Amino acid sequence: MNSLTSLVLSSGLVLLVFASIDKAFTNTSHPLDAIPIVGSSGLRSYWEAFKLLLTGGPAVIRRGYDLYPEGCFRIARPTHWLVIVSGPKHVKEFGDAQEHVLSFRGGMENTIAVTQVVGRTIAEDTYHQLTIRGSLTKNLQACFDGVREEIEFAFDEVLKLQGTEWKTLKTLNAMTAVVARVNNRLLVGLPLCRNKTYLDTSIQFAIDVIVSGQIIGFFPQYMRPFVGPLVTSRNKSIATALQLLGPVIEERLAKADTLGSNWPGKPNDFISWLLDDAVGEERTVRNLVLRVLSTNFAAIHTTSMTFTHAIFDLMTRPELIQPLRDEAERVFEEEGWTKNALNKMIKMDSFLRETQRLHTMGPVNMFRKVVAKDGFRFSDGTFLPEGTFACIAIDSIHHDTSFHQNAAELDAFRFAREREEYTATHDRDGQDMFKRHMVNAATDHLPWGIGKHVCPGRFFAAMELKTMLAHVLIKYDFEPQVPGVRPKDIVFGLSVTPNMFAKIRFRKRANLWAWV
Repeated sequence: MNSLTSLVLSSGLVLLVFASIDKAFTNTSHPLDAIPIVGSSGLRSYWEAFKLLLTGGPAVIRRGYDLYPEGCFRIARPTHWLVIVSGPKHVKEFGDAQEHVLSFRGGMENTIAVTQVVGRTIAEDTYHQLTIRGSLTKNLQACFDGVREEIEFAFDEVLKLQGTEWKTLKTLNAMTAVVARVNNRLLVGLPLCRNKTYLDTSIQFAIDVIVSGQIIGFFPQYMRPFVGPLVTSRNKSIATALQLLGPVIEERLAKADTLGSNWPGKPNDFISWLLDDAVGEERTVRNLVLRVLSTNFAAIHTTSMTFTHAIFDLMTRPELIQPLRDEAERVFEEEGWTKNALNKMIKMDSFLRETQRLHTMGPVNMFRKVVAKDGFRFSDGTFLPEGTFACIAIDSIHHDTSFHQNAAELDAFRFAREREEYTATHDRDGQDMFKRHMVNAATDHLPWGIGKHVCPGRFFAAMELKTMLAHVLIKYDFEPQVPGVRPKDIVFGLSVTPNMFAKIRFRKRANLWAWV
């Protein structure tokens, strides 16, 4: 049984079960009564939830946002109400809330059953995020040459182009394979980052977290330990990773124990940085392998989809290719292939930020659970009691014309213009200078989240995406199978992905400059 079939059948089963116990929705009094409902209530709410799950998620959220753009509304999910938060003030207050009030882990556990897929240790102790925020980000400059080398190698290996022939590939599959190689150059280093079995395992684990996690997430907490083993292949992925990555970590641990934490020849990669931060039980081979797999999940899933969306945007707006290519060639000719050179690619930064704005991973983001005993209250008095699940209407915010002119249209260089206009009249050293950079999180730009749990790996992701796009623009020509038609995104409830079946054609560019 494939993953999609499992998801549909499991979802249908769960909804049928809960349709017979509609108490959560038919009570005459409910703590969330003050928050308006979008969609049906009562018994029909389950069938509305089922419809939402399959096809209607983005439309329902957009309808609610149009009605309540500065407040909150709620929709029916199979087992509970989900509160959707809108408006800059609410978004900021929501993002700034402490973990012991609005729980990131609790929100994720409800959406994707993280504990069942990645294990309780990873779900409860997220110290690896501090490693990403700290050591990984600080070492991006030092690691750039290796990342750039791996990008070149990865595209050669994945595309396998000969001469100037055209070759057709499934875009998302190809970009996922490239991203997996590049990420793992930084995570585990050579030669493992080029081991096909290890890479396939990393990709499968990332898929498993999303698909299996969502299936398990439809079931009540008490059923998840029984359902989990039936729908997830995590144990197989972990076993393979232990065989391949385990010996590497074992050797690192042994050297650290005998030669000290700064032993001669210590690789400058994520494994080393994890070992610097790991204590107690976390300094075991299995737990460290799980950390690497979990980090791979977060990086592979989001980066490959964002890059695929960017390529699809260029396919439907081919007039954007030459300005972006010209900028990359000019900057690299002046600066060489360096991380600092990326900072001067204003148009590319703007284009990728615009792609992020238009193509989110779903209509909502930043899932949280209210865990404070006395609930959570917004400054306008809106109250969410303990146990409430809530999130942000990210896609509707991104398409709100009060934040962005012609918000439904791809305006590739809108943020480049805004940056130029700002720097023409303000101090270049001021912090506001960064408000329209790709890595910036704001109440009107939420791909990275915002506040306490803003994405710790966004600086690496931005560096990786810009370098990959520059490489593709300079080294290849590419075109769609169907000119002028953007492949339709795949929508499943509250999840949106770039079309996994869509293909594009690549070929090597002729007469490349000698410095490339």
